[in-house]
Amino acid sequence: MKFENVLDDINGFGRFQIMIIVISFIGRFTLPCHFMLSNFIAAVPAHYCDISSLDDRDAFRNLSQAERLVVSIPVQEDGTPDSCLMFAEPQYQLLLNSSNTTALPTVPCQNGWVYDNTTFKSTLTSQWDLVCDGRGKNKATATIFFLGVMFGAMTFGSLSDKYGRRIMLLVSYVSALLFAVASAFSTSYLMFAALRFFTGFCITGIIIVSTVLSVEWVDIKHRKLVGVIDSLSWTFGNTIFAAIAYFVTDWRWLIVSVTSPLILAIITWRWMPESARWLIANGKLEQAQLYLKKCAKMNRTEDLVHTLKTETLSTIVVTEKRDRPYSYLDLIRTPKMRKLMLRTGAVWFCVAITFYGISFNITGFGLNIYLTQFTYAVVELPAKISVYYLLDKIGRRSTEVGALLLAGICLGINVVVPKDMPVARTVVAIIGKGFSSASFATIVLYSSELYPTVIRQNGMGYNSFMARFGVAVAPLILLLEEVWKDLPQVVLCSTAILGAIVARTLSETRNRCLPETIEDIEKPW
Repeated sequence: MKFENVLDDINGFGRFQIMIIVISFIGRFTLPCHFMLSNFIAAVPAHYCDISSLDDRDAFRNLSQAERLVVSIPVQEDGTPDSCLMFAEPQYQLLLNSSNTTALPTVPCQNGWVYDNTTFKSTLTSQWDLVCDGRGKNKATATIFFLGVMFGAMTFGSLSDKYGRRIMLLVSYVSALLFAVASAFSTSYLMFAALRFFTGFCITGIIIVSTVLSVEWVDIKHRKLVGVIDSLSWTFGNTIFAAIAYFVTDWRWLIVSVTSPLILAIITWRWMPESARWLIANGKLEQAQLYLKKCAKMNRTEDLVHTLKTETLSTIVVTEKRDRPYSYLDLIRTPKMRKLMLRTGAVWFCVAITFYGISFNITGFGLNIYLTQFTYAVVELPAKISVYYLLDKIGRRSTEVGALLLAGICLGINVVVPKDMPVARTVVAIIGKGFSSASFATIVLYSSELYPTVIRQNGMGYNSFMARFGVAVAPLILLLEEVWKDLPQVVLCSTAILGAIVARTLSETRNRCLPETIEDIEKPW
């Protein structure tokens, strides 16, 4: 007997499943906000050297602010004051003749910087002067967060398979809330960096646990809907984030604002059920029976409750020991599991590099940072809606392969489009981002269907690790433009095509029951 047969009896997509999706949506809202947070809290406002220490000089004190800047700070090619240098001594002759300043002696800023607070009231940059020689720390902010996400994915994936989905979801909610809020009140950059790492470490549990929990509670024909809704929560959060960031321009309060939905997620967690699949796979039949009866009652199929006997449930998993713990080692113990792990990991890595590589490299909008953030989010919507229809029409594998190929084609087109056609290049890049977004939406659902219940969270944790590794690599690929201007596009194009080739070797999961045990994977189809 299959678990899908039990779900069919009690309605595999009723009010009970909708409740799970809504609760998951609340918690997942904060994820894209934190993933894109560095775009705003680590933004670099216009800045120049603080020259207020010269105010005690009579000649300097009598000058207007514009004149003070002229005699104290060199001018860049675009006519703005230099960001990192000042004259060793005020050059009063420049008020009469400012033709040549390159030969004048300069020194690094001696007393800090003055920042333009027109767009941002406060950022990490202005808080701890992360500019000029300190700009490396600024760029490291996002990397530190994603390193936390990367290692957190492995940890929560393993713990969720060992202790259950429900409890680890709560642990992720609470720990992410505490670390994120604590980071907002950091008193030093090192303190912030450490807390930001642990925020990423804890918040990633929400991604992999809620996705798997949702998929494990719905029937076959509605799995694609759940996968797309989970993906749309990311798009929704990204879109709303642009508005939140527009009104909250202080970095500390912005962190608090985007983290606050986790309070509601913690409150609603009490109604989140444990995965009955996981309970059955681990021999906890009475608990599974309890949740299945709740599902039947909520879905108004109580007349079929009599079929939910522990003896019936015990027949679902009979081929493997249910009392032994599973770990990441189970991903490599058997031949087909090893192949599955290597293939899905490679696809996740390629998908992440393609998606974030395009996201970090789209330029030429001519919009401010808030409109850019909004545009990046909105472009994902039609792509993900298309995925909903394609997953059943052409299947998971074809959708994934097609999305990656088309993303690669767009990247290839931009290699040959002339540089003096920025509008055309931007349009092609946006289309490519849409296809890469579709590939991301597909692979999350696809992978959760490929792995067996007993190690599904381990598998998703490993895949998420590979994706975050791809995120870390993406910015490094963009640095290759120093070698050849189009080299990043060529590498991203090749990566997308490689991902499509590997995805083509995966098994199709459309209209198939979820595998429950490792033995289900190893036996021939």
